[in-house]
Amino acid sequence: MAVEKLSPQAINDGLSTLTGWEIKNEKLNKSFKFKDFNEAFGFMTRIALVAESINHHPELFNVYNNVTIDLTTHDAGGISNLDLEFAKRVNSF
Repeated sequence: MAVEKLSPQAINDGLSTLTGWEIKNEKLNKSFKFKDFNEAFGFMTRIALVAESINHHPELFNVYNNVTIDLTTHDAGGISNLDLEFAKRVNSF
């Protein structure tokens, strides 16, 4: 089943339910700050398990205790429901 790019209105509707996420460079984006590198790396490990479970992989960026996540669906050419679902799962940690 093909994943479709969401309309700007659908993206805004989805964002209204996601605390801390924003659109940055045409991707869903959120940054997290942790106590130290180990805590940040543990968070990235949990994200990796979510990614594998839904077969949708984020762009992760880590510098010491900071993790930034960018979400977009390359096959759809933009933000899709997969990205919104992924963000929702990350927010549940």
